[in-house]
Amino acid sequence: MKIMDFLKKKAVTADLKSKDKKSAVKELVELLSKAGAIKPKEKESLVKTIMEREALGSTGIGQNIGIPHGKSPNVKELVAAFGLSKQGVNFESLDGEPTHIFFLLIAPEESAGPHLKALARISRLLKDKYFRDMLKDAKDEKELIKILGDEDNKRQ
Repeated sequence: MKIMDFLKKKAVTADLKSKDKKSAVKELVELLSKAGAIKPKEKESLVKTIMEREALGSTGIGQNIGIPHGKSPNVKELVAAFGLSKQGVNFESLDGEPTHIFFLLIAPEESAGPHLKALARISRLLKDKYFRDMLKDAKDEKELIKILGDEDNKRQ
């Protein structure tokens, strides 16, 4: 499974404005809505679902990475948004550091496999400090998509 299989290119931003966890989640869900991956009327319930998941334990995994995720009966396939925050977001990360790199995943309720594979794929790629630094240094959405696609193709 490759990230570009489920990442919606129109749901990528190089300039997340949010300063806290809930507004970052809302901003990423909004990107999915604008990209047509979710219906506008589902935004609130998705934010609620993701925040309920966050209450169990932060998906701010450290090293400036956050992978908020949840399941919804309203999506037919795994979808993801990507956001880059230049200033960093207080995402209650495990290491206490601000979060700059965000992947937000929404999976169909009945799917476990693709959801877990996507989380594993993202985590594996983001272990590479050079890759994280390239993402953080990207100037715009086009460059982010290119970096993500290139890395995806390099590592099978």
